[in-house]
Formats: sequence, structure tokens, C-alpha cells
Amino acid sequence: MLFPPDFLTRVEYLSIMSKRVFRGRLLAQRRTLQMGAGIEFSDHREYTPGDDFRYLDWNVYARHGDLLLKRFEEEEDLHVYLMLDCSRSMSFGNPPKFDLARQLVAALAYIALSDLDRIAVFAFAKGTVAEFPMSRGKARILPLMRFLEDLPNVGSETDLATSVRQMLQRSSRNGLAVVVSDLFDEHGFQNGLDQLRFRRFDAHVIQIHDPQEAQPELLGDVALIDMETGGERKVTVTEKNLRMYKQLFNNHQVAVRDYCRNYQYGCVQHASIDRFDDIILRMMRESGQSA
Repeated sequence: MLFPPDFLTRVEYLSIMSKRVFRGRLLAQRRTLQMGAGIEFSDHREYTPGDDFRYLDWNVYARHGDLLLKRFEEEEDLHVYLMLDCSRSMSFGNPPKFDLARQLVAALAYIALSDLDRIAVFAFAKGTVAEFPMSRGKARILPLMRFLEDLPNVGSETDLATSVRQMLQRSSRNGLAVVVSDLFDEHGFQNGLDQLRFRRFDAHVIQIHDPQEAQPELLGDVALIDMETGGERKVTVTEKNLRMYKQLFNNHQVAVRDYCRNYQYGCVQHASIDRFDDIILRMMRESGQSA
């Protein structure tokens, strides 16, 4: 079962924890400076001809004779874009990586909706496969769960750059983008994440792998199937081949971590056998430490 009976109970707990642990960091992303009345005083700026006299700080003028206008920080809704990889490689494993990915997207959406943020989900492979439109309010979680349950695991490869470009064309403004994927993209994952960076999105990467992908136990004559393209190749796997493969896999994982660290993006890497709530709690801890 994709969403067990206690799923909403578990995500409600995560929602409560999120307000304690990293709400401050998320709020910082959605504060904008406004003139005049607002939520929290920020600073002053000098008066220039044509400014509204109502926003002058008369106390400062009375003490020092300076004409300064008050500026306040106003809180805006955070737009959260959840990008879910549903390419063929996400079907690998028992349970499939795709199951954990959908649970993570549902849980993160619930947390955002509980905090009155707006969420949209873009399911992608080689381009956008399906879209759950921008929504607000906890009542939207059940339609979203049905949307995720009905999503196909499509038979095509990952093309993150094209998928991000299509998402950006549909997004009304920037915000927080969460990419949930194995990032097995033959074109490279960097181009897609670069596009988010250039558009000034905050981003978090959740990279999922199956334990057999990290530590395969294959020796001898085998038929290997490319989970992204469906291509088949018969090979003889030796101990040397296994060492080379493991090194390439580790290099890929390190490249993802290094990219996210260099550009201050959040990043967690987990096996598909891990629990979705453990992964989100780790995200919260790391966000809280960096706030």
C-alpha cells in the first residue's frame, strides 16, 4: 500500500515538528520589504521628493531633524514546487524507488499546505508527464494523494533540464523547488539545477537509490538492462568490473553532494528502504542547523 492507514497521522507529526525546527528559515525566504505598514519593522531609507508623508518616522525627525521613511518586512506565501521523477529507473527495487519518492512528495506537500503555503507537483521523465496545479489548504492533500497513486512509472529516461525548463514556464513566480529523483540522467543533472539557480529558486535535492544499485552482487555472464532506456546488453561481470562500477556510482553521489554544497542547496541521499519520515526529519535537522 502506497499510503498506509497511519500516513496522515505521521505527516501531521512532521508538520508540527517543522514549525519548531525550520519554520524560521522558510519564513526568511518569503519576507519582502514594503513601505509603510507591515508585519515587522526592518529599517529606514532617506526621504526623496514624491514619497508618501504618512510613512515618515516623525520620532526621528523630532529628535534629529532627519527625514527618514520606515520600511517593514511583509510576509508572503511561499510557493513550493515539488518535482517528482517518474522515469523508468525509478521503478527499480523492492520496494520501488518510486514508492518512497511519492510518499516524500505527499508528506512535504502536507507540511507546506499546513503552513498555508502554496504547492504544485510536476511529475517528470523526459519532460513533464503530469501536473498537480498550484493549490493551497490542507483539504487539497487527499486529491494530491489520489493524483500520486494514479501516476504512471513511464517508460522513458530522465531529462531534468527539459523538465525544469517546462516547470519554469508554468511557474508564476520563484520559490522553493524540491527535486525528488535518483538523478540518473545521461545528459547530467547539473543543467537542470543550474536553471533553478539562475532563476533564483531556493532548492533542495532528495536523491534516492536502491541498495542493489550501490552494492550490486553480480558475477559471471549476465544480461544487463538499462533502466532508463530499456536497452539490454550481455556482459561478463568480473571483480574488477564491480570495483569500477562502485567507483562510478560513488563518484555520481559525490558530484551531487558537491554541487549542492557549492551552491548552498539542501541535499539528502537515501536508500529506497528508508522511511519517508526519517528522511524529512533529517532535512529538518540540517535546515535548522544552517538557519
